[in-house]
Amino acid sequence: MDRPVLSRVRAATRAARAVRTVTGAEEKENDVAGMTTVLGGEPLALADAVGEELRGAAPLGVAYSGGVDSALLLALAVRTLGAGNVVALLGVSPSLARSERARAHETAAFIGARVVEIETHEGENPDYVRNGVDRCFFCKDELFTRISDEVVAAHGLAAVAYGENADDARRPDRPGSRAATNHRVLRPLSVVGMTKAQVRLVARALGLPVADKPAAPCLASRIPHGEEVTPEKLRQVERAEEVLRELGFSDGRVRHHGDIARIELPTAEIARAGEEEIRTALDAGVRAAGFRYVVVDLRGIQSGAFTLPLLAVGHRG
Repeated sequence: MDRPVLSRVRAATRAARAVRTVTGAEEKENDVAGMTTVLGGEPLALADAVGEELRGAAPLGVAYSGGVDSALLLALAVRTLGAGNVVALLGVSPSLARSERARAHETAAFIGARVVEIETHEGENPDYVRNGVDRCFFCKDELFTRISDEVVAAHGLAAVAYGENADDARRPDRPGSRAATNHRVLRPLSVVGMTKAQVRLVARALGLPVADKPAAPCLASRIPHGEEVTPEKLRQVERAEEVLRELGFSDGRVRHHGDIARIELPTAEIARAGEEEIRTALDAGVRAAGFRYVVVDLRGIQSGAFTLPLLAVGHRG
């Protein structure tokens, strides 16, 4: 690993985080508590529509990942029902990156919501491990089952909701929605027709720190379907993606192809990966994560890269 490069990047990152932390603290008094006054126009109409879907659902558990969809749902639940009637339910397993876990807690603290961590064990389910195109179903089913069995009674929850948006509802690569249906989990963003763009619009209006956060699917999504999901592969991907963040890339995914790490970056940042200093540190860091070869995919980041092609040919494996 090129330590001078990473040291400089880490220093810059710490400075940026310090600024964001101070800003969040300064704005805290006016964020969730002032949600009824900071909104107007379309964001207000959308927030009120979601609120109507949530009325009567207190106490409410929000299946929460820290992404913009679940964070907005959490914020609107707090706005509608009050912080004392809402709890964020964060599923924790090897497929959740440590950085995502930490950021989820930071965002919930900004919103003013309690977080309950739920340890999930989808990795013990052979149907999940085999990694078919329906892998997400078994992951979500494990989460919702644990919520039903361990959390609902303990916290006296009247309902559980999750952050499916209207665009998600139309995608064929979202088998987790079937698990939500089976467990009668509410999906208020989708019900009111809120698209991803509108989710970000309302999140920006509320000042949520994750309003423009790139999508961050679980680490298992980096492993091709049909190849087993293992804790070691997940650790390799997590360590490799930490290198991308340390080198200052705004987003990135490391696809696991055995000895090969295929890196997807925003197209505008691909050229930077070829700069001598960055290229050397990137290659050394990703190989240190356990890969033998490191390649950058010239197509950039591709959502659903492994799942959508299989669904297009009718694969059900």
